[in-house]
Amino acid sequence: MDILIMKIGGSIQDKLPESFYQMIAQLQQTKKCYPVIVHGGGPMINELLEKLAIPTKFVNGLRVTTKEVLTVVEMVLSGSINNEIVTHCQIQQLQAIGMSGIDHGLLKVKPIQTTEEIGFVGEVTDVNTAFLMNLLENNIIPVISPIGMDETGQHYNINGDMAAAAIAKALGGKLAFISNVSGVMEQKKDYLKIHSSLTKGEAEQLIKEEIITDGMIPKVRSAIGSLSVHMKQAVILNGLKPEDIASYLKGNEVGTRFVYKEEVIYG
Repeated sequence: MDILIMKIGGSIQDKLPESFYQMIAQLQQTKKCYPVIVHGGGPMINELLEKLAIPTKFVNGLRVTTKEVLTVVEMVLSGSINNEIVTHCQIQQLQAIGMSGIDHGLLKVKPIQTTEEIGFVGEVTDVNTAFLMNLLENNIIPVISPIGMDETGQHYNINGDMAAAAIAKALGGKLAFISNVSGVMEQKKDYLKIHSSLTKGEAEQLIKEEIITDGMIPKVRSAIGSLSVHMKQAVILNGLKPEDIASYLKGNEVGTRFVYKEEVIYG
């Protein structure tokens, strides 16, 4: 079973053309892959926090999540955005079910360790793959909001890119970040370069040089962090060009691929 985990970024979710969902339907109907959707919702979260006069800030691309912020994050992610994506799927006659990482113990988490205090932000420690596989085997598309829970029942905000990477790694599926850009771009003197392929070392160097910045940092680090001997690549694709997804699955060069490379240590 070929599984494609698609992380839909909050910056593009409300701009995706209906042809994007038509492409998903085509992929499922032709058995080219079994889709899993994970979504973010940053812009809508920012908008509601501003209306409620709740301050928010980011540390290395991760939202500092207080109890107040967490309440808003859950409302937006597990409520309006999740329902909207499920609706688009059902318009295309797809069976889709919306859920958060709390449902069926889908995403178990622990507090993420950082040098700065960022509140209720979690990292995934376990994925209920049996539950997801049962849905996929019955041609049901999981649409997942990245909220998880620890052993005490405390809810956590999970960066959507990190959640998608953890799910892809657990399922052994392909991982595609659906963005509003065509990959990692670098402004050269007289043209804009799209990096077609990056190793972990190359990506980290671009972060160090501040070519990769802001919200692209966790996206890239999630991509390279998901790579292993068993999962050798992840990709960033432009959701405004749905045909790129089919092209990627055919093995064509599109977007930015992050590739696994064995590091040789000399001693």
